[in-house]
Amino acid sequence: MASLIDAINIKRRTVFEHENAPYYCLDSAISTPTARGGQTLVRLKVRNLLTGSVLDKTFKAGEKFKEPDMQLVPVSYLYSDADGSYFLDQDNFETLTLPASVIGDALDLLVEGALIHMHKYNGNPIGVELPIHVVLEVADTEPGVRGDTASGGATKVAKLETGLEVRVPLFIKQGEKVKIATETREFSGRA
Repeated sequence: MASLIDAINIKRRTVFEHENAPYYCLDSAISTPTARGGQTLVRLKVRNLLTGSVLDKTFKAGEKFKEPDMQLVPVSYLYSDADGSYFLDQDNFETLTLPASVIGDALDLLVEGALIHMHKYNGNPIGVELPIHVVLEVADTEPGVRGDTASGGATKVAKLETGLEVRVPLFIKQGEKVKIATETREFSGRA
């Protein structure tokens, strides 16, 4: 039997099951009553991992939740078409599919063969977990011009191999590989 989690013990990054759906805690706050006999409440900002919607929920401190039947599976990105995006499970070599509505704009950071992790809930794929940084090649950018660096922080727009456009320093050239932070989608260094 899955262990139970008390509402008061749910912190950021905790995954729990509520109303037959997995939730990921984005933020938590505990409010203790000032009056005698008042209930301690836990306010959570959570993301439904099936729908992607973000909700604010309030629970009593003693409420209990199940740990969801979640797995994190290593996969490699294969390709995308009108039906969705396809991934190869690295453990059993099964092809897994996610619809475009679930994969969202993560495709801006994925190249063919990229190794990432996929979340499975009750054995079914529900989303991907990107690494902190991805390495992508600069497909197109204007050359930097001498004298443009007076401020020291000058940048230009570079179009990456996936079509994503980011601001990069002037010294980055077409064909170079750069590290992109997946959370902010910003340049974080040369690869």
